Amino acid sequence: MAKILAVTNQKGGVGKTTTAVNLAACLAEAGQRVLLIDLDPQGNATTGCGVVKREALPTVYQILIGRSTIPDTVLQTDFGFHLLPANRELAGAEVDLISLEQREYRLRDALKEVRADFDFILMDCPPALNMLTVNGLAAADRVMIPMQCEYYALEGLTDLVATLRKVRANLNPALEIEGLLRTMFDPRSTLTQQVSRELEGHFGDKVYKTIIPRNVRLAEAPSYGKPVIAFDRGSRGAQGYLLLAQELLDRRTDNKAAGVAAVAGVAQ
Repeated sequence: MAKILAVTNQKGGVGKTTTAVNLAACLAEAGQRVLLIDLDPQGNATTGCGVVKREALPTVYQILIGRSTIPDTVLQTDFGFHLLPANRELAGAEVDLISLEQREYRLRDALKEVRADFDFILMDCPPALNMLTVNGLAAADRVMIPMQCEYYALEGLTDLVATLRKVRANLNPALEIEGLLRTMFDPRSTLTQQVSRELEGHFGDKVYKTIIPRNVRLAEAPSYGKPVIAFDRGSRGAQGYLLLAQELLDRRTDNKAAGVAAVAGVAQ
């Protein structure tokens, strides 16, 4: 049964799409069955996987409004994982969903058909709390929050945590924070180091040990329609996301082991 992760942050430019695409590729390389869902009308995750947005039809938009199903929409990428693409027509979903029943749960309900076919489902959410993001959060088990270690990022994180509490209270009681991912990290900056320590002090083991460095190869890879491990595997950015994928797999193994131990304790 797939673990569903929403990659989200209400602040833009923090590396959400970069994280979603590259984590999908690294998990797939590790032998995981991965589905990446592009929920952003900009469609950057779609182009980052080498898919031409204007030729990507049907898209996740048709799924949300009930005109298509995931099996009829999903694409196989060249990098070992599947993709539900997006393009600019997804911007119209905000209006179209208003009149539909269970509008917050359209994606969650659609995923029930394919959840058993994957190990991980990653959702690249737009940098706003709109109906697309709400659908992602209502469908997710956990939330991954990419963020830069800077002052404004801390303010944005406070707002995001408040939003997640509201979603948990009204739409998805099981939703939890999977982890905070420090991106575009520059260890030479005193402020970066200070904010990083504050995150570790406040959120503890919710902060991933893996840190994604600021790396020009990460920025260049999307223009070639490739994840960074297919573009420059030896780059620091590629190595960072390979480590993140392994950390995610290790956490899942640890959680499963803890669950088995808890069941065994009850049985005794």
